[in-house]
Amino acid sequence: MAGKYRKIWRLRTERTAHRIFAPLFLKEIKRTLLKRSYQVLLLILFVLALDQALKIYIKTTFCYNQDVPILGLSWARLHFVENEGMAFGITFGWEYGKLLLSVFRILMVAALIWYLRMLLAARAPLGLLYSVGLITAGAIGNILDSAFYGLIFTESPYHDCVPARLVPPGQGYGTFLHGKVVDMFYFPIVWIRIPEWLPRIGGEEWLFFSPIFNVADACITVGVLTILLFQRRFFREEMSASSTPAGAEAVPSEEVAPSAQDEAAHQIPAEEERQEKSLSDD
Repeated sequence: MAGKYRKIWRLRTERTAHRIFAPLFLKEIKRTLLKRSYQVLLLILFVLALDQALKIYIKTTFCYNQDVPILGLSWARLHFVENEGMAFGITFGWEYGKLLLSVFRILMVAALIWYLRMLLAARAPLGLLYSVGLITAGAIGNILDSAFYGLIFTESPYHDCVPARLVPPGQGYGTFLHGKVVDMFYFPIVWIRIPEWLPRIGGEEWLFFSPIFNVADACITVGVLTILLFQRRFFREEMSASSTPAGAEAVPSEEVAPSAQDEAAHQIPAEEERQEKSLSDD
């Protein structure tokens, strides 16, 4: 009889401890999530600060098409150009292409921020969070150019060596969402000659790497490549977890599981209930 009551006391003690410490454990999880969100935010702010500082420096000190070697290397250069299009100088020829692209960028950034919040809630790997954060920072960096550079900078003449000046808002070379994106990194690493026997392109020379880009473009590229190369497992696991066996009934939307805190704080394991009931009946 004494052993039975000792077992009942032990089960009730474990239940009480579960109710007391589970909320504390959940609070620690929330603090960890908050720290992860701060890390991603700091990464985005760092990339934006670096991107904008370098762009403003190039815009206000370089002449258009001015070229300066990086550390004396012939294949790594700072080469100032501007473009009205996408990453790596890709442009739209349509009259309203620039405005359409700017609106698309804003919508994409909004979607990326929403997706980041979803990943944080799902406790996604930190590497995936960093990758999406890099893509978000890159998109925001180029949006800032498109939105404000036309308002606050003078034109960088194509033929005259006159660096742009910072002017009061509204006195720049363009209007809102019609600014040009500043690019500066140029890596003409090697010229490759196409074999003569290839039809149509044989005998031509091709420069690797010819696009001119900026910090924001590089962050977008690194973020996308990192996801494709190293973070595919997360998406496979998500798809596997969300797949439902054939013939299984869908759970009604109103039958939503209780919150994690309520479940951890108040739910009593079924096994413990059965053990305690069995001991009481004895």
